Amino acid sequence: MASPRTLEVPIAGMDCAECAAHVRQAIEKLPGVAKADVLLGAEKAIIEIDEQQVDMDSIRAAVAEAGYSVPAADSPLPVRASSDSAQAFNRRLTLLLLGVFVGVLGVVVVGEWMGVFAFLNEQIPFYVGLVIVLAGGYPVLRNVIRATLRRQVVSHTLMTVGMLAALAVGEWVTAAIVVLFMRVGDYVENFTTESARRAVKELTALAPQTARIEELGLELEIPASQVAPGQVVIVRPGEKIPVDGEVLSGHATIDQAAITGESMPVEAAAGTKVFAASLARLGSLRIRTERSGADTTFGRVIKMVEEAEANRADVQRFADRFSAWYLPIVAGIAALTFIFSRNPLSTAAVLLVACSCSIALATPVAMLASIGASAKRGLLIKGGKYLETLARADVLLVDKTGTLTLGQPQVTDIIPLDGISRAEALRLAASAERYSEHPLAEAVRALARAEEINLAEPLDFRAIPGQGVEASIEGRKVLVGNSRLLPAASGLAQARELEAQGKTLLFLQIDGDLRAVFAAADILRAEVPEALKAARTLGIRHVELLTGDNPAAAAALAEKLGVSFRAGLLPEDKITIVREYQAKGHVVVMVGDGVNDAPALAQADVGIAMGAAGTDVAIEAAHIALMREDWTLVPEILKISRRTMQVVKMNLGLTGLYNLAGLTLAALGFLPPVLAAAAQSIPDIGIMGNSARLLRQK
Repeated sequence: MASPRTLEVPIAGMDCAECAAHVRQAIEKLPGVAKADVLLGAEKAIIEIDEQQVDMDSIRAAVAEAGYSVPAADSPLPVRASSDSAQAFNRRLTLLLLGVFVGVLGVVVVGEWMGVFAFLNEQIPFYVGLVIVLAGGYPVLRNVIRATLRRQVVSHTLMTVGMLAALAVGEWVTAAIVVLFMRVGDYVENFTTESARRAVKELTALAPQTARIEELGLELEIPASQVAPGQVVIVRPGEKIPVDGEVLSGHATIDQAAITGESMPVEAAAGTKVFAASLARLGSLRIRTERSGADTTFGRVIKMVEEAEANRADVQRFADRFSAWYLPIVAGIAALTFIFSRNPLSTAAVLLVACSCSIALATPVAMLASIGASAKRGLLIKGGKYLETLARADVLLVDKTGTLTLGQPQVTDIIPLDGISRAEALRLAASAERYSEHPLAEAVRALARAEEINLAEPLDFRAIPGQGVEASIEGRKVLVGNSRLLPAASGLAQARELEAQGKTLLFLQIDGDLRAVFAAADILRAEVPEALKAARTLGIRHVELLTGDNPAAAAALAEKLGVSFRAGLLPEDKITIVREYQAKGHVVVMVGDGVNDAPALAQADVGIAMGAAGTDVAIEAAHIALMREDWTLVPEILKISRRTMQVVKMNLGLTGLYNLAGLTLAALGFLPPVLAAAAQSIPDIGIMGNSARLLRQK
C-alpha cells in the first residue's frame, strides 16, 4: 500500500451524532480508506486514504449514498457568526423547553382526556389521515428507508415502526402525533447540535478574510491565506491583524483575546510579535509576515478545536456501543410486550417511547460545548478523551524554568561592602555590564532602569567567557563576575547564605577591593502558590517539581511551594519519572513550556503546555495548550474537566432512568402511543439544557 494521504472533506446535511456515524461507516467501507473521522461540530471528515484505491468521486458517492453531500470545492460550507448573546440563547432555550412541555400537556389534556383525538379518528376518513401522516413524515420516512436498505437501524426506525403499527390498527391520529413529535425531536437535536457548533463558528468568524500588503510602493488587498512569508502587511486602527509576524514600524494597542483569552490589551511596537485575528486599536502597524492562513497560530487553534471531536472520550465510545445494542433490545422488549399482552397499542407505545437520540447526544454535545467554550478563553483541548482523563488525574508534575518561574533571572539581593551605597554599587555594576549579552547582565541593567539610575560609559570593556566582565568606569577598574573570576569572594558568609537559597551570585570588585554581592534568581510566578492549592482541592494528591536546574535552587523553590522535587534532570529523565507514576496506576498530568519538556508532555496521560501562543512544539506535543502564561488556568481546566464529566454522567444517568421508566409504563399499558410519542422528545431537551450550562461556565 502506498503512503496514506489525509483528506479534509466538508460534509453538508449532518444534524446529529447518528448522522456523523452513518457518514463515517459509509466512508470506511470504501476500499483504500484506512481511517475516517467525521466531525459533527466542524461539519467535515478527516480521511486517511490510499490514492491508488480511492478518490474524491468515490468518497462523494459514498457520502451521497448515506444521505448527505460533499459541497463543491468552490462552494464551501457557510461560516457565520452567531448573533445570539448569552441572554438570547437562554431565552430561546427556555422557550423551547416551555413549548415542548406545553405540547406534551396539550396532547394529554386535549387529546386524551377530552377525547379530541378519538373524535377526529372517527370523523375524518382514514385515507385523508394517511395522506396527512405520509406528507408530514416524508423526510423521516425517506431517511429510515435509506438506512434500512443499507441494513442500518436508526433511532427513527423504531418511531417509524410504531407509526406504522398505529396505522395498522386504524389510529391515524396517533400516527400523526408520532410524526409531529418526531419532527419536533429533529428540531431539538438540530438546535442542540447548532448550539455546540456555535463556539467553533464564532471562533472561525474572527479570522480576517483579506489582507492589505505593500507591493511596488502600492497597497493591494488580497485573500489573507495568500499572503507569503516576508511580505509586509498594513494594519490600520480598528482592523484585525491577518497574519502572524513581527512589527516593522508603527505602534498600536493590540487586543489578543482571540489568541490568548487575555482581556487586557498589549502595546505593540517595532520588534513585537503579533498574531492573526488580534485586533489593532489606537494605531497602525507595518508587519513582516511569518505565517498566514491555516499556518498561523489562530489557524492551528481553529484546526485543533475542530478536530478535538475525533479524540472521543471512553465514555463517549461506551455510549456509541450502547446505542448500537439499545435498539435491538427495545425491539425485543416490544416483541415480548406483544407476546404477553396481545395489545398492539402497548407494543407500539414501547417502540415510540424508546429513542436512542438522547443516549447518542449525551456525551458529544457536552464535550463540544466545553471544548468550544474553553477555546474562546485561551484553553485549547485536543479532544474529549483528555477532558475525561484530566477529571481522574491525581499526580501533577511541573517543569520549573519558564513554567513555574518567569524564565528570566532577576536581581533579588544587593549587599554593599566596605561603605559603598547600594545605589552606587548598582550604578557601577550596571555600567560595567552595559554591553554584555549575558542574561545576568541584563538582570542587573533591568534593575538599574527600574530604579532610574543613569549609567556611565564603560571604557576598555572586555567580556571574560564563563566568568564575567571588566571595564574602566570613571577612571576606576571595575570587575563584575562569578567566583571563578573572583575566587576570594566565595568565602563570604553572605555569599554562602545566598547560595544556600539556590541563588546565582555576582561580585563587584573596584580597584582590587570587593565592594558588593549581587544575587539573582528566576522569580516564581505570583499566582502559582494559590493555583497549586486550588489544584489540590480538585483531586491532585501529589505535586512534584522536575527541573534541570541545580539542586539548591530546586530545593528552595520546592520548600516554598510545599512540593517534592528532582533536580539536574535531562528531558529523557522526565519521561522516566512520568512512566514511574503511570506504572503505579496514577493518572499523570505534566505541565511544561512545550520545548525541552515536549517528550514528557507527550508521555503524560495529559500534557499541558503553558503559554503556547505562537509555539509550534507546544501545540503539537501537548494534549492541552494554555495560550497565555497564567497558572490560574491550570486549576480552571481541572475544574472544567470535572464539571464536564459531571454533566456527561448526569446526561447518561437521567436518560437511562427516563427510558427505563418509559419502557416499563408502555409495556404495562399505562402509556398510550400518543403520549409515548410526545414523551420521547423530553430527554433530548433535558440533555440540551444540561449541556448548555457548559457554554456559560465561568
